[in-house]
Amino acid sequence: MKNTCFTGLLVTSLSFISLNSLSAVADDSNAGSLQEVVVTATFRDLDILTVPASLSVLDQQVIAERGAEHLQDVLNAAPNVNFAGGASRGRYLQIRGIGERSQFVDPVNPSVGMLIDDIDVSGMGNAATLFDVRQVEILRGPQGTRFGANALAGMVNIRSNDPTEDFEAALSSGYGNYDSWNMGGVISGPLSEGLLGRLAVQQKRSDGYIDNDYLGRDDTNNIDELSTRGKLRWLASDDLSFDLTGMYVDIDNGYDAFSLDNTRHTLSDQPGHDSQETIAFGLTSTWTGHRAFTLKTMLSWSDSNLEYGYDEDWSYNGLCTGTPCAGGEYSSTDNYIRDREASRVELRLTSTEAGQLAGTIDWVAGVYYDQKDEDLSRKFYDWVLYTPAEFDSRYESENIALYGQLSKPLSERLTLTVGGRWERFDADYKDSRAVKASPDDDLWGGQISLEYSVDHNTLVYGLVSRGYKAGGVNGEAVGRAASNGFTPSVIAFLNERLEFDTETLLNYEIGLKGSYLDDTLQLRVAAFFMDRDDMQLKGWYNEGPTFVDYIDNAASGENWGIEFETVWQLTQQLTVFANLGWLDTEIDNFIVKGSSGLIDKSGREQAHAPNYQFNIGGRYDFGDGFYARLEAEGKDSFYFSDSHDQQSDSYELFNASLGYQSLHWDITLWARNLTDEDYATRGFYFGNDPRKFYADEEYVQYGEPRVFGANATYRF
Repeated sequence: MKNTCFTGLLVTSLSFISLNSLSAVADDSNAGSLQEVVVTATFRDLDILTVPASLSVLDQQVIAERGAEHLQDVLNAAPNVNFAGGASRGRYLQIRGIGERSQFVDPVNPSVGMLIDDIDVSGMGNAATLFDVRQVEILRGPQGTRFGANALAGMVNIRSNDPTEDFEAALSSGYGNYDSWNMGGVISGPLSEGLLGRLAVQQKRSDGYIDNDYLGRDDTNNIDELSTRGKLRWLASDDLSFDLTGMYVDIDNGYDAFSLDNTRHTLSDQPGHDSQETIAFGLTSTWTGHRAFTLKTMLSWSDSNLEYGYDEDWSYNGLCTGTPCAGGEYSSTDNYIRDREASRVELRLTSTEAGQLAGTIDWVAGVYYDQKDEDLSRKFYDWVLYTPAEFDSRYESENIALYGQLSKPLSERLTLTVGGRWERFDADYKDSRAVKASPDDDLWGGQISLEYSVDHNTLVYGLVSRGYKAGGVNGEAVGRAASNGFTPSVIAFLNERLEFDTETLLNYEIGLKGSYLDDTLQLRVAAFFMDRDDMQLKGWYNEGPTFVDYIDNAASGENWGIEFETVWQLTQQLTVFANLGWLDTEIDNFIVKGSSGLIDKSGREQAHAPNYQFNIGGRYDFGDGFYARLEAEGKDSFYFSDSHDQQSDSYELFNASLGYQSLHWDITLWARNLTDEDYATRGFYFGNDPRKFYADEEYVQYGEPRVFGANATYRF
């Protein structure tokens, strides 16, 4: 099946390459040109078809027609992109099989970075609400030159709408099943001479998709999200402009997602929560006063209070009444309170045409500084001392980087681009169990690419890029193993892993991008091979309901595959699209500690790396503003973890929407997962059911069931 999928993708990709020869004779009398898609995450704003790298852009139309209100609602539209549950939203992302799946106690350096209007929210995906968002850009592969340590696997860049020169305003509302509703408003326009502003506010609420049978409630996994974004643009002079962004996100979601019976019916007597309050500001100045270069200065600051807690036993006192149990049930909660403050400064020089080196070489040079402080307070029940307990830790990290890029035309059609980044990473960790560590490293990454313009329609490229991810600390795992009374061999195993090393990745990629049939057909194909060294993988050791998680370095890993994206406007009315991904992965020399000894996971596929993903569909314009959209998406089964062998099931979902657009109105009827498919987004393997004497078994968290609703927006 996997080889068949790969062959089909390859044949389909190669067959489209020949379409270039058809463009001269194509009859476009019944179709119009597709719109240009501009990418903002690169050093210069570029048409997506001219960027020599694999990436996807999901625009306002996709967001609206899918009824999407959060990033997780659109991720399946991009090939080789996955996300993990384990929270109220898909906070943790994987690109090409690389990325975190959770965070409990110890600090985590993300493999997939996330920016919202140039403000770094990596690892805090709850903030990725999509109201008034212009587009979501997903860059696949290491971004060693542009983004550095937070982008080993790739980057997600979310851009909201900018202030407008003319006044505009809009009110929107939406309603759906599970008592879901949202209300929002936008106002934008000139405030005074040379000063523009925009404000967008939305409140979203839903009961969620879980029934708590013990409490008799259907809202213990609820959604309650307020997002506010404000922007000011000051055109100070002909040469100088300032863009100020303010963001306030208040997330107060419930968390009651896991069931002892692996259903959407829980028995928790103390349901959890997943909260985030973030205040953030970003200031960007752009100066064009020198003929040779543009100077851009970017500053950002954010303060986030995050609280994540859950009912550890997923049940209630009395569960065992009248039934045989493992000496009676236990009852406890686990709660994590984090205060995370981050600040960043970046200065970048970008050459103009007059400033090209030797008259032909474009260049970029920059300096970057980033500081993060994270305080954790964990409140839990200590089953060794049989008393409530608290654990505290502090993690401070500092990154200083220099980067640059040169782009040289070697001929009229061939261009060479070379970029590099050096980064100094320093961190300090200490906790209430007297564990201390100070990991530090000199990191470097970059990219070399060749792009060849076959003609004005087709770009072929090849690149080699190097990414990196800083090492870190397993402080809490070491301390908790001792406090839980684990055997000396387990404690010794974890002590050897107090610190883990930096991971590096080499990405080899070739691709083709083109626009054919008089710009009615766009095609993007990429094939890649990624060589991971000292790859950071999460391991688990558990004894019944008691467990520790830790990060360890495997010797190496390999990830390779294909990404295929196309959109074709067949007629003025009908547009079809297909986004396909194929991925194969392997772990080499990863040893985990099991109850029966050491287990070697060499040769196994990596976690959350499905072999195939697809998103195909079409949109039909009936005229007079009416349209319909139908799409299918799905993915292969994948391992939930690198330390156990439980897998999800493969699945297919169907989404649809009907809409009407006019000068003042946007009305959309939408539905996702029309067939009400049950599919897993996260899975664990341990013992938590006293009725089964705490025997190890698989537990899963389900993605959203069939959801539907209606959204309406009125523009003034």
